[in-house]
Amino acid sequence: MNGEVPFVPDERDRRLMLAVEGGLPLEVRPYHALAERLGWMPEEVFERLARLRSTGVIRRIAAAPNHYALGYVANGMSVWDVDDEYVDDIGRWLAEQGEVSHCYRRPRALPLWHYNLFAMFHARERVEVERAVASAAALLAARFPEAVRAHEVLFSSRILKKTGVRLHF
Repeated sequence: MNGEVPFVPDERDRRLMLAVEGGLPLEVRPYHALAERLGWMPEEVFERLARLRSTGVIRRIAAAPNHYALGYVANGMSVWDVDDEYVDDIGRWLAEQGEVSHCYRRPRALPLWHYNLFAMFHARERVEVERAVASAAALLAARFPEAVRAHEVLFSSRILKKTGVRLHF
């Protein structure tokens, strides 16, 4: 340990985290609406959320669109067997692609599962996802020769989860 005291959220932080776990209010000024709901000043909501983010208690605040409702019904998780030396660079590149909503690294489960990088592609039809993944694979092969050993696409058959983490204090 480096001698730093870890940040511990207080009761007001917990109230705020519980208030946002289901999403921000769908309002023009969501943070102000949240502050009103909590009976706080908007500045306190901003300051507490900033501190929770800077200390790593909250990793990010982002939109989580329902791709199905938007017409993007072909959702394919591309799985990649990538040389560990290049996985961060390749992951960053994949995450920047317009069809990709999220990309993350996971440990391999050898000998059955050798994939260590996952990127979720969305499109209106499966052929579009397959085309986008194939294009990404070709570009990666040119940019990182021999770093990408294999890839596959696993298509969603139903929505399993569309919520964030639920807290239990």
